[in-house]
Parts: sequence; C-alpha cells; structure tokens
Amino acid sequence: RMPKITYNYVCFCSRALSHTPTSLHINQTQHCKLLPGLVSSQAQLCRSNLELMQTIIAAAREVKKTCQKTFADMRWNCSSIEIPSDSSRYRPDLDRGTRESAFVYALSAAAISHTIAQACTSGDLRLCSCGPIPGEIPEPGYRWGGCADNLHYGLVMGSKFSDAPMKMKKAGSHANKLMHLHNSEVGRQALRDALVMKCKCHGVSGSCSIRTCWRGLQDLKDIAIDLKTKYLSATKVVHRPMGTRKQLVPKDIDIRPVRENELVYLQSSPDFCTKNDKLGSVGTQDRQCNKTSIGSDSCDMMCCGRGYNPYTEKLVERCHCKYHWCCYVTCKKCERIVERYVCK
Repeated sequence: RMPKITYNYVCFCSRALSHTPTSLHINQTQHCKLLPGLVSSQAQLCRSNLELMQTIIAAAREVKKTCQKTFADMRWNCSSIEIPSDSSRYRPDLDRGTRESAFVYALSAAAISHTIAQACTSGDLRLCSCGPIPGEIPEPGYRWGGCADNLHYGLVMGSKFSDAPMKMKKAGSHANKLMHLHNSEVGRQALRDALVMKCKCHGVSGSCSIRTCWRGLQDLKDIAIDLKTKYLSATKVVHRPMGTRKQLVPKDIDIRPVRENELVYLQSSPDFCTKNDKLGSVGTQDRQCNKTSIGSDSCDMMCCGRGYNPYTEKLVERCHCKYHWCCYVTCKKCERIVERYVCK
C-alpha cells in the first residue's frame, strides 16, 4: 500500500501546484485517491486517463519553477506557492482574488495544456498523437513534416481539468469563479499565440536548400513572460449587474466590457514590503537586490527604502580555456570575490 500524499491546489483545489514527490507514478486507478482535493470530474478524468494525470503533475512542478523564476526580480516572487505539505490553503495573496492569483491561474492553465500538447508529440500519451498538418501551402523551399505539438488536444483536456473546480456549485463566490475562469482562458489564449513555425534544414553541406517545418509551442518561460506583462497591466474589476445577469466589468472604466486578453482581479494587493500573514505578504527582508539596477530588482525598489547590507561571496569559475586539436577543451579554475546586497 502506497503512503497517502498531500496534494495541494491553488484556491478551491483548482490547480495542481503541489509538492508531489517525483517517486509517485500514477499507474493504477487507486492512485487517484492519493490526490486529495480533486473534484469528482477531475477524479473521474484521473481514473479514465492515468497517463494524463501524470502529465498534469509534471505541469504542476513546471508552474512552480517557472512562476518563481519569472518573478525573481519582483517584491512578490511567487514564494506563496511553496507552502507546507500539511497546509490545506495557500496564503491570502493567492486566495483573495488578487492580480497575483490572476497570474497563477493563467500560468497554470497554460502550463497544463502546454504539457499535454507536448506529451502527445513525445508519445507519452497513447490517446493522442502529433498535431494536424496545416492546410495552407508552404512557401517554395519549405515543406510540412515533423511532428507538430497537438495544441487542440492540450486545450480540450487541459480546460476540462483546470476549469472543473470553478464549475462546481461550492466553489466560492460567483465573482471569484468568473475571475478564475476568465484568467485561465487568458492563459490558454497566450498558449495559442505561442504556436509558431519551427523548421529543420536539409541540403548538401548544410546548404538548407529545403526546410521541413511543423507547428510547435514556444517554451513555457516565454509564455510566462507574456503573462507577466499582462499581470503588470491587469485590470481591476467589480461584479455588477449587466443586463439580466451579473458580470465582471472594469472598476474605473465600466463603459467597456472586460477584454478577452487581459488579466483581471477583484482585490488590490499589498506592496509586499513587510511581512503580513493576513495579506499573504512574506516581505522582502533578506532578499537579494541589484545595486546598479533601476528596475524592480534595484535595492531601492526591492528594499522599499529600508536600505541594504553588503556581503562578499567567493566565486569559482572556469577560465583560461584552451582548445586542443582534436577535439577537446581544457580550462583552469579561477577565484574572484563579488559583492552582493541583501535588503535590511
């Protein structure tokens, strides 16, 4: 009997962003019971498609890593995803309908569909294969071939899993559900925009006289950067009657509907300068800052005017590298002292 694993989901168990051990491999239907928090339709999807669930767990790990890397230069650095495995909830910055929550929902939706689409291409999912060959005729010197990422299958199965909790009756306020569904769709739209033509050259001596091309997705980190731009320009909304039903409309400019490609949020965020558990802020004390930067990672911005402390660090690097015929490189090791800065 396998040990029970605590598997956390962002806000109402709607996102697989947990500390699932890499040793856990979902290959039997009873393994689905090891993932507490799945709503009934997600559990059914798990039981009927075990390989897909394994792919979604891989996406969860990717979301954590990508989010923290994308926001490493900001006061809010996605650290709230790292919660104790025995905790049932995320910090309030991801629970309150903030712009941070908007980003995490969008990235999660994009990542799940992205991982599924590429798993089809790599042969990790038996129920799907390569994406379709485009209908348009390629330019002279180009031809369609290779194995395209199956974006359609990724979007269908990804939305089926991601959106399931928000479609339950007991999934929090109607306003929050609308916000999360909207932002998840923004994430998937960013994924659609990230489908590009990739080519491989053929020809004598690398002449590239013919190119075999397919449609492939950009890296998730590039999609995350696009979503970060949307995060920085996200629109605050309110939930109010529009015609016969309540909808989300921009708070300050409610003469227009919410745009399909913009992230939206209901609650303003703190400045994340100081620790505040009620608001979900871990603060920026002891965060590393860049003394020479004028951006968000500058010591002035990161430390919120509190000042910073310098310290030195010894780096060991490869240096004086020399190429030897044929064919290897030898290097020496050099040490240098660098000065770093952390917020007070």
